[in-house]
Amino acid sequence: MGIFDKFKKVFENKNTLYFPGCLTKYKLKEVMENYKKILGIMKIDFITLPTEFCCGSPVLASGYDKDARELARKNFKLFKEHNIGKIITNCPACYKTFKDYKEMLPEWDIEVEHIITTMLDYLGKKGNKKISINLKNQRITYHDPCYLGRYSGFYEEPRKILRLLGYEVIEMKHNKKEALCCGGGGGLRANNPKLASEIAKKIFKEAENLKINKIVSTCPLCFIHISENSEIEVEEFSKALLNVLELK
Repeated sequence: MGIFDKFKKVFENKNTLYFPGCLTKYKLKEVMENYKKILGIMKIDFITLPTEFCCGSPVLASGYDKDARELARKNFKLFKEHNIGKIITNCPACYKTFKDYKEMLPEWDIEVEHIITTMLDYLGKKGNKKISINLKNQRITYHDPCYLGRYSGFYEEPRKILRLLGYEVIEMKHNKKEALCCGGGGGLRANNPKLASEIAKKIFKEAENLKINKIVSTCPLCFIHISENSEIEVEEFSKALLNVLELK
């Protein structure tokens, strides 16, 4: 977004929407409230919508292109009705799908931002200074979700945030571009739960060898699926942030 567009957005008084995504909104309500709290701490002026449609990610992944385009049109109409100029989401799949809306809707003109970027901007304004708090269980490993890593290129950013907040990030053998999929996406969890669990347990086995306190992930589906297949505590990114932000 250029400087003219930023001034135009302010002049037109566009709203910033926090979009949690289906999993966060309906299965992980505590996580949704965590992110609202984090946006408040960062003094982000945002709105939420009482009614939302799915972004269409599972529909696209299942090959229903026509239905995905219809969802995109419905979402765009809804967002315009609420004067949305920017979307902030914590869901990697929603982020990737909204970024791809431009290919389905040439008229799409809404800025899309993952909350990782929002948090980095906030910490940057604070001088990127490491927050000195005596954290318990600070030795962690970070799991790279497919949609945030492979598809969207966010590898260093979440690690930088965690380190600035005082965590010691220990890498698994497979990390970043080589990270293991959690096994929960692509319909595998629903259609072949046994295989999906076997894949997730490989992540647990890698993490187990690191003598870490917890596994942290930024994806709601990864968080749910790895949690169900790990003997190590799995923590969603928002909780890892609030462990520090609420104490500073």
